[in-house]
Amino acid sequence: MMFKTILKCLCTAINKVVYFVGFSASILMPLLALTVAFEVFSRYVLGSPTVWAYDVSLFLFGYIAALGGALAQQKKAHINVDVIYLSLSARMKAVCNLLSYSLAIYFLSIVILISLNKYDEAVEFNYRRQSEWAPSMVHFWVMMTIACSIFILQYISDLLQDVFFIFTGKALLESQAETQESVAMADVEPVETELERAKNYEY
Repeated sequence: MMFKTILKCLCTAINKVVYFVGFSASILMPLLALTVAFEVFSRYVLGSPTVWAYDVSLFLFGYIAALGGALAQQKKAHINVDVIYLSLSARMKAVCNLLSYSLAIYFLSIVILISLNKYDEAVEFNYRRQSEWAPSMVHFWVMMTIACSIFILQYISDLLQDVFFIFTGKALLESQAETQESVAMADVEPVETELERAKNYEY
């Protein structure tokens, strides 16, 4: 019971951190839209395009996508090839998740190492974007390191929840139970739809 409580607190804490980071990244969306709109206005109305808008919008898009990726994983919003996956039992789905999450953590760990190396190079050699404005790249590699670390934390939370489910058959968190129920409903709904169509056709 104590072990379950510790796991639950750990996963809940991770989920809250991931949600905070993802929500904070989403706030950048209006700023991105305003930057693009201002560039269009400056270029086509004022006839004086900016030198910074393209770089700023590019960085903002990168921040939103990278920092929001972990939240998308938490919400199970990433694209999933589920032709075989949906036909599996709940436990087998959890086993498949363990494999895919482990591979994802390995990949993200490599990205972190590359980002740290790129950060050192950007600081040492003052690397900048090859554009007219030429902003520094230091902040981007810091962001990539943080984003991948947050992503790994979310995968660790998911791993712990799936391992708990494999051994106990019960969801560790309520959100996990809701996700499993929605997936189960997604499996049933197409069948029910086809049956309803068949009945209507007979009439």
